[in-house]
Amino acid sequence: MGLDLSHRQLQHSRRLDENTGVAVPSVRATATHLPFADSSFDIVFCSFGALQFVADIEQALDETTRVLRPGGRFAFSITHPTRWMFPDDPGVGGLTASQSYWDRTPYVEIDDASGVVSYVEHHRTLGDWVRLPAARGFNLSNLVEPEWPADHDRVWGGWSRTRGLLTPGTAIFVADRT
Repeated sequence: MGLDLSHRQLQHSRRLDENTGVAVPSVRATATHLPFADSSFDIVFCSFGALQFVADIEQALDETTRVLRPGGRFAFSITHPTRWMFPDDPGVGGLTASQSYWDRTPYVEIDDASGVVSYVEHHRTLGDWVRLPAARGFNLSNLVEPEWPADHDRVWGGWSRTRGLLTPGTAIFVADRT
């Protein structure tokens, strides 16, 4: 079962279903109001780029706990929290810490034309990401910080080989519900 709050992303999902011949059921919803019965899943996975956009992370994790069966697994990936210390620059200038790791002020972008908030990302520390699931009865069984591939030279936003060889860009957590 797939879930996204974006109608457009769900359209991409359906197109992939058609191209591969493998249909993955999907639903439009938010992480803070999951439309599933209690204890209905053995595994809940949240991909990179989702949880850090949720302001009410406690509610999202309460919902995850609610729909996951006891003994089930919760795996999620996020932008590595150390990323917040550095400017969004893939070059050498992006290697100098310019803000506090412990500053949890959300990163906000406002559309120049409309003045409307167009992007918000919430920063939480590694400790936050350990404590939040633990407070809901999860035991952390793994934390993976993928290393930059030796032959990878693509530049994407603030990420490049220059930065990627020195600091992780992603953190992947695996936790089991007691």
